[in-house]
Amino acid sequence: MNKNIAALQPRKVWEHFQEICAIPHPSYHEEGIRDYIVAFARKHGIEYKVDEAGNVLLRKPATPGMEDRKGIVLQAHMDMVPQKNGDKEFDFEKDAIQAYVDGEWVTADGTTLGADNGMGMSAILAAMESPDLKHGPLEGLFTMTEETGMDGAFGLKPGLLTGDILLNLDSETEGELYVGCAGGLDANITLEYREEEVPAGYEAFTVTVKGLRGGHSGMEIILGRANANKALFRLLRSAQTRFGLRIASVDGGGLRNAIPREATAVVLVPADQAAGFTEAAAGFEAVLTEEYKGVEDSVSVTVVPTGTPARMIDEGTARKLADAVCGCPNGVFRMSPSMNGLVQTSNNLARVVSDGSRVKLQCLLRSSVRSEKEYLADMIASVFELAGGRCEFVGGYDGWNPDMNSPILKTMRESYEALYGKEPAVMAIHAGLECGIIGGTYPNLDMISFGPTICYPHSPDEKVNIASVGKFWEFLCHTIENAPKK
Repeated sequence: MNKNIAALQPRKVWEHFQEICAIPHPSYHEEGIRDYIVAFARKHGIEYKVDEAGNVLLRKPATPGMEDRKGIVLQAHMDMVPQKNGDKEFDFEKDAIQAYVDGEWVTADGTTLGADNGMGMSAILAAMESPDLKHGPLEGLFTMTEETGMDGAFGLKPGLLTGDILLNLDSETEGELYVGCAGGLDANITLEYREEEVPAGYEAFTVTVKGLRGGHSGMEIILGRANANKALFRLLRSAQTRFGLRIASVDGGGLRNAIPREATAVVLVPADQAAGFTEAAAGFEAVLTEEYKGVEDSVSVTVVPTGTPARMIDEGTARKLADAVCGCPNGVFRMSPSMNGLVQTSNNLARVVSDGSRVKLQCLLRSSVRSEKEYLADMIASVFELAGGRCEFVGGYDGWNPDMNSPILKTMRESYEALYGKEPAVMAIHAGLECGIIGGTYPNLDMISFGPTICYPHSPDEKVNIASVGKFWEFLCHTIENAPKK
């Protein structure tokens, strides 16, 4: 296993990425990365500022002869999504990412890699220290906690940035320029329950749905992958009717922006129904395997006997919970009627977990149309309110509307064609980018998002294509050196 990724080209980008992998930086724990960036600025004599939100800004004056160019802000976020395989022992707050070269890719051993957005950070640092790069006024903006709420972008105050152009380095397909993105909305749902004693004559089982591919709930929602929460409750709801199943506890999914890969429930079944239930669960695995053929290749549904819990969720609430989870809209809600192949609106039912008195659920709604996002929120609320739940919608932000007359878009199209003999694809993206929020604070910024090719972000299968990093770096430098004049 080749772990010497610092030897790859472009060397400075990969050196920084290897150092970033060694610093734990899941969302809300970016202190180490912030210290690394500040130490880098001090070492190279670069002006820096840490704002009230914890964002870091680096600033370099124009190189001689480039003073007449528009100022460019290079932007990336400091946090990464902490996801690991179920059998992987790993602490994202303490352990270094175990990155290694796998043929044409760099990936990690059983965890997310953090190429989202470590590659963007690495490119900014490499640009800031490059002695050969010719540039106008140049700024590097590193934002806090993008993955779980875009806190840094929301906390950005007017007056910090002085540039005219923002290049967001957080997209995931080389050769594509993104000029628009979806807005988002978080749903927090609570369903209270009474605990009941487990009656005699019941057998207890741990039911687990796992082996799903998961992934980014914006970029990969279009792929139609299975949602572990939906799959689990599909089985539980059926078993409530057929076998008298009762639910003691549930723990499904993880982060809002990751399609759930695993979900587990402790359940109780009358002893005389236990054999029928376990047989039905095995049959359900076969059903999922058939339904998701070519999409999910490792579906697993297991039913394992376990110790009998002392208490369980009251039957009425458990039935309403199963009804609501099964009825909750999930996945693609509507495709864009104006941009072929673009998801317009979606929902990710990301988390379902019980704590002894409440079941807490979390969703992430995305849409490039505000009214449709609000309608989807109403649909979700109606389902859970009918079940007796409470719904709170927070953290809403609007999308980023494309500007096809953008000067930097024109420059980047010309740069890409000059380098590679073809035009880049110009697209909008269903994922949420910080551009929409930053543009609300800095409405005159001319913005583009692009990056290297990263597959399966937000999942332990995440990997970044080595050759695409070289093209991304070359294209970034060419763009900076050919920035529009003021």
